[in-house]
Amino acid sequence: MRRIRVGCDFTYLAEVDTPVIFQVQPSDATDVTIENERWTSNPSLSVRTYADLYGNPCTRAILPAGRSSFSYDAVAVVPDGTEDVDLDAPEILPDALPDATLLYILPSRYCLPDVLGDEAWSRFGGMPPGYRRVQAICQHVHDHLEFQYGSTTAWTTAADVNQTRLGVCRDFTHLAISFCRALNIPARYVFGYLPDLEGERDPFIMDFAAWMEVWLGDRWWTFDPRNNTPRMGRVLIGRGRDASDVAMATTFGGPLLEEMVVRAEEAE
Repeated sequence: MRRIRVGCDFTYLAEVDTPVIFQVQPSDATDVTIENERWTSNPSLSVRTYADLYGNPCTRAILPAGRSSFSYDAVAVVPDGTEDVDLDAPEILPDALPDATLLYILPSRYCLPDVLGDEAWSRFGGMPPGYRRVQAICQHVHDHLEFQYGSTTAWTTAADVNQTRLGVCRDFTHLAISFCRALNIPARYVFGYLPDLEGERDPFIMDFAAWMEVWLGDRWWTFDPRNNTPRMGRVLIGRGRDASDVAMATTFGGPLLEEMVVRAEEAE
């Protein structure tokens, strides 16, 4: 097992008291154990937690007028290995899919299989169905898009980044999910912490990460179109249809986010 220190800091400046929902706490629905969990704020904030529609842990608070900071820290004990891979995992015909997976072949706010369906079928429809076809989708998205901070906004969809060929990890994930759903392969959005381990150094500043899970055979499998390689140390925060379901912070007002810091590194 590996011990990964995860956490984040937010600093806000608000004109009035502003309700907020944070999604930064690792989910307990994985094979990850959480230790030494700690929430801090300045000034002190009263928080309450709940599980959303998808079972993701959420934290509610009220940001006071003026400047305030909110921090989360924990140590995640994770498996000492990358996610599972099975090149022979089969696709399942829509009629045989479990009921709970059907939601993840439909269009959502950012994932548009109806808009991208013709391209999905022309590029990938002739390939043998299964794990290798999903990996081919990830390879295409990885090669097609260039990672660039600031290239997309809160309104950017998978169809938009397919045209501009620029995006961040959430955009890579939205596009790959859209292609999968267009082929009737259930795919859902995953959001979490992803440290750099074992030579996997990322030249970009540490941030929250996005990847996807795809239903093949009788289970969900992890795919990562941005990194396009199995990784160690994934710490899942939440799952949903797309990024709109698992926003790191949702504010009911217009506070200014002055600073955000994300931590994900191996604990000493």
